[in-house]
Amino acid sequence: MPSRRDLPHGSFQIADMYVSYINVSSPAAPSRALLSVVTLCFGGMTVALTQTLVIPIQGRLPELLDTSATNAGWVVTITLLAAAVAMPISGKFGDIFDKQRVLLASAALLALGSLTCALSDALAPMLAGRALQGLAMGFIPVGIALMREITPPHLTATGIAAMSATLGVGGAIALPLSAWIVQSFDWHALFWMATALALVVAAAVHLVVPHRNDAQGGRVDVAGGVLLALGLVGALVSISKGHEWGWTSARTLGLGAGGIVVLLAWGRFELHQRAPLVDLRVSARRPVLLTNIAAIAIGFGMMAQSIVIPQLLQLPTSTGFGLGQTLLAAGLWMAPGGLVMMAFSPVSSRLLRVVGPKTTLMLGAAVLGAGYLLAFFLMEAPWQLLIASSIASAGVGIGYAAMPTLIMASVPLAEAGSAVGINALMRSIGTTSAAAVMTTVLASTTSSTGLPSESGYQLCFLIGAVAAFVGVAITAFVPHVHTRVLAPVSDAQVTADADRRATVAS
Repeated sequence: MPSRRDLPHGSFQIADMYVSYINVSSPAAPSRALLSVVTLCFGGMTVALTQTLVIPIQGRLPELLDTSATNAGWVVTITLLAAAVAMPISGKFGDIFDKQRVLLASAALLALGSLTCALSDALAPMLAGRALQGLAMGFIPVGIALMREITPPHLTATGIAAMSATLGVGGAIALPLSAWIVQSFDWHALFWMATALALVVAAAVHLVVPHRNDAQGGRVDVAGGVLLALGLVGALVSISKGHEWGWTSARTLGLGAGGIVVLLAWGRFELHQRAPLVDLRVSARRPVLLTNIAAIAIGFGMMAQSIVIPQLLQLPTSTGFGLGQTLLAAGLWMAPGGLVMMAFSPVSSRLLRVVGPKTTLMLGAAVLGAGYLLAFFLMEAPWQLLIASSIASAGVGIGYAAMPTLIMASVPLAEAGSAVGINALMRSIGTTSAAAVMTTVLASTTSSTGLPSESGYQLCFLIGAVAAFVGVAITAFVPHVHTRVLAPVSDAQVTADADRRATVAS
């Protein structure tokens, strides 16, 4: 079993990498651990599903909620904004209070938000409910961080890979499932289903997931959380609404610039806090910083296909290149991509152990880029796009498993939840940027029919490929993480290393 003495002399960064991948207490029995992994993955898939739950009724929302189309657009936007804010904050709360309790709180928020939406027929309560659903997205980074504490070493990588894949699986399943529900029942049934699923998740987390007493303690950085939320909302709203408002409009530029200024002020504030919401010095470490930058590029690549391919499938055949599929059919053509992400979890786990997380992330991003290049040439039939989408989804599944592994192997144990939350936020920034860019590209290539041209969709595929290959290039500069950081260590070693880090810090 390796010890700190095996690490290069004076390399406290590598020591932190090593300590961060331990089990803080003995992992559960294999059968209980496997059931816990399934429970956490089901919870992650459920909260991810709610993000795209309203897509089938998005065009009808102005009528259903008796409001304008502009106001109805916030039903989607507010969930994405709340999720972006919640992920780093929930991660930190998991470090301070207890990860299982934060998971239960996230499930409760999901249930309350879904119930609010199910009982709503007006815009204000619908927005409140959708915001609560977005806050529940903190479940995913906390669940990923908890995996290494409740699983034996041979199951840890698989669990992290599967949990990471739920981000894509939930979204892929949501579209056909929601379309079928809307066609068969009243639209409120979407949210009654989400309420029931959230209650099941809460009960399963309480009954199945072990309580590890892993709270690190500390003060809640309320001011830091408020500043982070304000900065993110300003920056992300300007990105997501830029096409609608105009990229050079005062509202877009003002919100964007204001958000950036607030984020810069937040960063300065955090550097002077004894117990910051996010330890920016840890986040500035080369492996963490580069992995998070790569996360933006890969998140961009993932979202591009989720926007472009469904539109291409549903375009009328009269365009000459549209495939004339219904919303339900388009969702069914997209659904296998989500299943591919989950199916590649064991493959990702094997790659993480054999070649390490850095190479795994590079491979995942390269496969994602290859999927987009294939889509550029295969646009003539739904089955062709299915193949391209499945290849891209395989790349996402591989890459999304590697990112949290790289992060957790590069930060101190007490910062694991917060660090994974920041990484999830970076992916969210990538997906939000992708939505804005793809919308702008398609709008700028509109043909005489009033619909985007074929060249517009091809350009979107090329942009997605470039983003993925940029992710490969960035990851190439991430320092190599040896697979021995996955080895468990004893509680005595944990205490000794924690004490030594505290001495060095002081």
